[in-house]
Amino acid sequence: MAYSDLREFIKALQDAGELHTIDAPVSTDLEIAEITDRVSKSQGTDNKALLFTNVRGHNVPVLINAFGSMKRICMALEVDNLDEIAARIKQLIKPKVPESFMDKLALLPTLFEIGKFPPKLVNGPALCQEVVITDPDHPMLDKLPIIKCWPEDAGSFVTLGAVITRDPKTEIRNLGIYRLQKYDNNTTGMHWHKHHDGARHFDESRRASSGAVATPTHDDEPPNYGTMFAPQAQESPGKRLEVAIALGCDPAVTYAASAPLPPDIDELLFAGFLRQSPVRLTKCKTVDLEVPANAEIIIEGYVEQADLREEGPFGDHTGFYSLAGMFPVLHVTAVTHRRDPIYQTTIVGKPPQEDCYLGKATERIFLPMVQMLVSEIVDMNLPWEGVFHNCALISIDKRYPGHARKVMSAVWGLGQMMFTKFVIILDKDVDVQNLSEVALHVFGNTDPKRDMMFAEGPLDILDHSSPILGYGSKVGIDATRKWKSEGFQRNWPQPIVMSQPIKDLVSARWAEYGLYQPAEKLAAKR
Repeated sequence: MAYSDLREFIKALQDAGELHTIDAPVSTDLEIAEITDRVSKSQGTDNKALLFTNVRGHNVPVLINAFGSMKRICMALEVDNLDEIAARIKQLIKPKVPESFMDKLALLPTLFEIGKFPPKLVNGPALCQEVVITDPDHPMLDKLPIIKCWPEDAGSFVTLGAVITRDPKTEIRNLGIYRLQKYDNNTTGMHWHKHHDGARHFDESRRASSGAVATPTHDDEPPNYGTMFAPQAQESPGKRLEVAIALGCDPAVTYAASAPLPPDIDELLFAGFLRQSPVRLTKCKTVDLEVPANAEIIIEGYVEQADLREEGPFGDHTGFYSLAGMFPVLHVTAVTHRRDPIYQTTIVGKPPQEDCYLGKATERIFLPMVQMLVSEIVDMNLPWEGVFHNCALISIDKRYPGHARKVMSAVWGLGQMMFTKFVIILDKDVDVQNLSEVALHVFGNTDPKRDMMFAEGPLDILDHSSPILGYGSKVGIDATRKWKSEGFQRNWPQPIVMSQPIKDLVSARWAEYGLYQPAEKLAAKR
């Protein structure tokens, strides 16, 4: 049964021994971040979700690292294994074609299930609006224990809010996780890049306000948020885009906001699919948007085209500080919250951190969609050292000469996978989840001159190594076995494997050898 709100998830974490409550007084200025960084990098049972109940200067507790292990991300999405969600998606996107009346009847439960997903607007009081603050002279953002994560950060940042906007042209809703630097009690930065759907909504608002045609011309290049603007561009007239930020939603909503869905797919519909129950919504108090009714905290406001301000630097998930740049300013018109709210946040930095497990969930959940478009892909690993947009390890069922290069090109054409700097292709019998095995085949199977294919294209805005912001080179590496039809005229060697009869003999006699490790474990590793 789906969690009705964040508090039910917290209770589940507590019951499972996955939550540690800290009652000692702590500061939002670096201290919470340092504690969390140490815990998130701990092994085994020492890595727990943290609930800080005594935050200096605030009477609102802080929840952090709630998704920060494979067990907890599975608990958040209510599965034993993330591949269970992938299997449900595969059933939806590749159903068996009904050949008989009984086959058609068998599809009805799936169709009925889909009908349960869309969010529902509810009437009456909403938990997220038990307290409503609209007077800018009263504590609004100052009321929230917004943390500063790293020493060179420009200030305190909201880091795990589901930012909700609506496309001014299509009126399609979008949710995304974008950071917000707190400037004062009523304003924050709005850190979205030109590749983000929220930025696309902002740009549609800009075009509507300036009378620009729907099809951009060479004079209508969208602003590249994160760069320094010319004064005339900064002062150009703008139009308001309304924004709401939901903090402390039920875990399916928070994850869905981070997911790389196509622009016209509602993240709240996806959250309903994940939780097997519709997300309940309520109307905001000061903006024309709907928000999760059971969220802990809602921030309402707007951004304007002409109102830009320097945002950053910020210690980012790349393990480096992202640089300061000009970004839109969010003007807060209301803060609403539950009577005793819980503030959920996260820190990012050198992996592993909590966001690594959100990224791994995306890798497993979206694999069937990638396979639907590139059917020869067997498995995929986005190692967190590559921060999910620098490296993809992909095994394929190789069928023809140059197949690996075809897959590289296809991957660079798949949504946010266009950012991938290193696409490494391996044979289907290589376990891409085993980095040692991958390294053995990449280092042993490749000739650098023959097996590397270079390309240029979009890169993530946070990539600090590219010569141009958001644009640079990428490389595909073909680490598959080479065939004569690909010009390889030598004999390809066979991998070293012990004969099965000897392995069975040794396993049967293992106890006689007096060795400490069970034979089955050793045999399984080989």
